Amino acid sequence: MTTDTRISKAQLHYEQAVFGGRADVLSAADRDLDAVEADLALARGRIAHARYLEQHVADERELELFERAAGLYRDLGDTRGEGEARFWIGAFHQVVRDDTPAALPALERSLALSVAAGDRLTTSYARRHLGFAAHRAGRLNEARTHLEESTRLRRELGFLPGVAANLVGLAHLAAEQGRPEEVTALLREAESLTEAPDARGIRHWVARARAELAPAG
Repeated sequence: MTTDTRISKAQLHYEQAVFGGRADVLSAADRDLDAVEADLALARGRIAHARYLEQHVADERELELFERAAGLYRDLGDTRGEGEARFWIGAFHQVVRDDTPAALPALERSLALSVAAGDRLTTSYARRHLGFAAHRAGRLNEARTHLEESTRLRRELGFLPGVAANLVGLAHLAAEQGRPEEVTALLREAESLTEAPDARGIRHWVARARAELAPAG
């Protein structure tokens, strides 16, 4: 059901309650509007996160938006929505606040919920960021497992910009684990995937990785 449809239904429920004496429909209206509010909070939070990545200026409302969305989705019994919101809570702590210990519970919860809901895209994001956490902690094999599984899911979904982004991360891991030939192959494929218009932002990541990993590849 689209946002417009849910709002239209709420209007209909208002008329049914006021003019038709159907007070029983008000709970359904509340649920529809809670779902709209959750979707809007999640969308606004993602925009705030994108702005942070561009400007590197934190907006504390980002976390509030994601937490609001997660709470509403939980109350609605929307496992998929809650899983996505929990991911973004984790991403805020990990990326904006540089606080991996605070991020881990949300990322792990996101992974569990998204797997249960069959949401492969959110699962790929949770795996990617759990991989970052493992990498930072020096658990390179665990990090590689997370990133490889994230990449597999993204290939299945045809999410090529996301594949390219993961290949850059895998190249850094390969360099640390002494596999220079793999570094070269991973960055070559990542670069080929950034030719698409929707992946050009990742091209800068690939170029930076080439410069940083030149001795290894």
